[in-house]
Amino acid sequence: MLNNLIVPGQVTVDGSILETVKEYTYLGQIVQLDRNSFEKEIDRRIQLGWGAFGKLRRVFSSPIPQCLKTKVFDQCVLPVMTYGAETWTLTARLIHKLQVAQRAMERAMLGISLRDKIRNEVIRQRTKVTDIAFRVSVLKWQWAGHVCRRTDGRWSRKVLEWRPRVGKRSVGRPPTRWSDDLRKVAGIDWMRKAENRKSWRCLKEAYVQQWTHNG
Repeated sequence: MLNNLIVPGQVTVDGSILETVKEYTYLGQIVQLDRNSFEKEIDRRIQLGWGAFGKLRRVFSSPIPQCLKTKVFDQCVLPVMTYGAETWTLTARLIHKLQVAQRAMERAMLGISLRDKIRNEVIRQRTKVTDIAFRVSVLKWQWAGHVCRRTDGRWSRKVLEWRPRVGKRSVGRPPTRWSDDLRKVAGIDWMRKAENRKSWRCLKEAYVQQWTHNG
């Protein structure tokens, strides 16, 4: 896999030509060098989530208590949709996509449709499932704190501190970075604050609210 700064050419290892690709799946996630790479990964997560939901449709359409359906959804469907969320560069558009998919699953669980014109708040009161925006933001916040408190020299910490060589800036708005939403809540010294568990926990609610207030 090459970025747009490398001239395409054959890569040979021990006489074998390696295939050049624009993306590949590694540890369950799509890896690519495109600046907007998480759009495709979110779409894939939603598709896999529907697959998990479909396998359990008989459970969700059965007359069992809603509290049991909620547990099944939170433990079997939501983890599929949010796998790898710790590494996502979050935007309002991506969060909205996930929320729309979850709402559709909730309506299917209750046996209602958009034509019934039931408010999202009422649907959530009935299903009581965990909000996907809440889960995604909590996973990322906790992972960010965990990485910053590491002292074993792993790559996850090194990548956060790495600064690329100064080069020509591309035209247009700079791409959203993984840490932008963290910095918005915790400030430019967010990594230092994350090293203190107590102070990081105090900021957690504000971070989660920025992604869930429109949910």
